[in-house]
Amino acid sequence: MTVIRSAWGWIGALGLLFCSAAGAQSWPTKNVTIVVPWPPGGPSDIVARPAAKGLSEAFGKAFIIDNRGGAGGNIGSEYASKQAADGTTLLITSGGPIVINPYVYSRMSYDPQKDLVPITNMARVPLVLAVHPSVPAKNLQELIAYIKAQDGKAQWASAGNGTPQHMTGELFRTTAKLDLIHVPYKGSAPAITDLIGGHVPMMFDTTIAIMPHIKAGKVKAIAVSGAQRSPQLPDVPTFAESGLPGVESYGWYGMFAPARTPKDVVTRINEATLKFMKSPDFQKVLADTGSDYVGDTPENFAAFVKAEAAKWARVAKETGAKLD
Repeated sequence: MTVIRSAWGWIGALGLLFCSAAGAQSWPTKNVTIVVPWPPGGPSDIVARPAAKGLSEAFGKAFIIDNRGGAGGNIGSEYASKQAADGTTLLITSGGPIVINPYVYSRMSYDPQKDLVPITNMARVPLVLAVHPSVPAKNLQELIAYIKAQDGKAQWASAGNGTPQHMTGELFRTTAKLDLIHVPYKGSAPAITDLIGGHVPMMFDTTIAIMPHIKAGKVKAIAVSGAQRSPQLPDVPTFAESGLPGVESYGWYGMFAPARTPKDVVTRINEATLKFMKSPDFQKVLADTGSDYVGDTPENFAAFVKAEAAKWARVAKETGAKLD
């Protein structure tokens, strides 16, 4: 009798394994939604749209971008986290909603560490401190002097509360001991529009979003936040080179799925995404935006996310950044 029960147990386990494998092989059985928790045109969007096109071609199903901006990326990220955990909803976002917002918002309606599963990092870029051409500063030290002369009236814009752009600006403000007014937007695109229009004098943004406008001469680049100069901006010094060491940060853009999405489905999405990321189309996106290729396994990306969360938790505590 024991032998029979044991045999049935093995049959049951094999059945579950077969069903799981079959589920992964059959995915996707319908169109897939990729939620981008930012308005169209921002850096997350620039990464997500070619990925959606590449995955659509790979699997013969439509991968549809759903832009859901607001609340520093929380609205779209929460929405994605609460969808069916079957691989039909994915999230492509910058790190803000994942590793910063939990430490600057007093209340969160979702837990990024528990409600989302990392799939792969897709790009990493330094941030640029850019100013409107009317700002009379050619370098960082001149800009700092200009800000101090404004007696607390100087403004700076970001892609939204809790974003890497915002927190990098806070790091700059506290490191340089500046009195600045933060103007948050609902994404990079509207912030850049107002910077170009002269409605705000300066902002932090990733090379992905701001590079075309620097090249067009619509804004001036003052410094980059990477440890080294960006190959796309070889004449723009780092903050350390400009006399302000300690201001170093990156924007990164990753893919996630709702928690409890089957591991084999996550693996298949990861493998397909990494394959596309090595294609000429996506490599061109990386080159055009000054981004680094950082595709990884779900496990390694999860470890990276954990380390980033610890880093920005420290920055939030040190700067006292709170958003509500």
